[in-house]
Amino acid sequence: MSNYRRSYVNGGTWFFTVNLQNRQSDLLIRHIQTLRDAVRSVKRQKSFRINAWVILPEHMHCIWTLPENDSDYSGRWRDIKKTFTKGINASGIWQPRFWEHTIRNETDYRRHMDYVYINPVKHGWARLVKEWPYSTFHRDVRYGLYPEDWAGEVDSMDAGERK
Repeated sequence: MSNYRRSYVNGGTWFFTVNLQNRQSDLLIRHIQTLRDAVRSVKRQKSFRINAWVILPEHMHCIWTLPENDSDYSGRWRDIKKTFTKGINASGIWQPRFWEHTIRNETDYRRHMDYVYINPVKHGWARLVKEWPYSTFHRDVRYGLYPEDWAGEVDSMDAGERK
């Protein structure tokens, strides 16, 4: 059994990858409103800032910043998973853990933001970042943080094809 340690920093910013157990499923986008409601509900109870988020059919990536006196992202993920699972009346849908990376500096932050937003293109779900509807990219375009045509058209062979 591995001795897995997570990095907890009050007020920290993290990049996360969360996967469904069935990597062929489309559950997350099929039940997108239930997922959004679960996140909204947990966010009301235990605040956090969503820096970026992209939801693909069977996994999602996001970047969060927690309040300065808080580092409990694990509890938030547990509650989001539980609320979503209950909302679709299912069980055993999530991989048991999630992957996290503590953001170290502005360069690391920018690199992970870009990774979140290019992910649907990388997996072949869209040819342009702006085509993928399940992403905070659209919010960040409205805020002027990214141009609408950011990354241009990417050939899925260059970005990593969906299998």
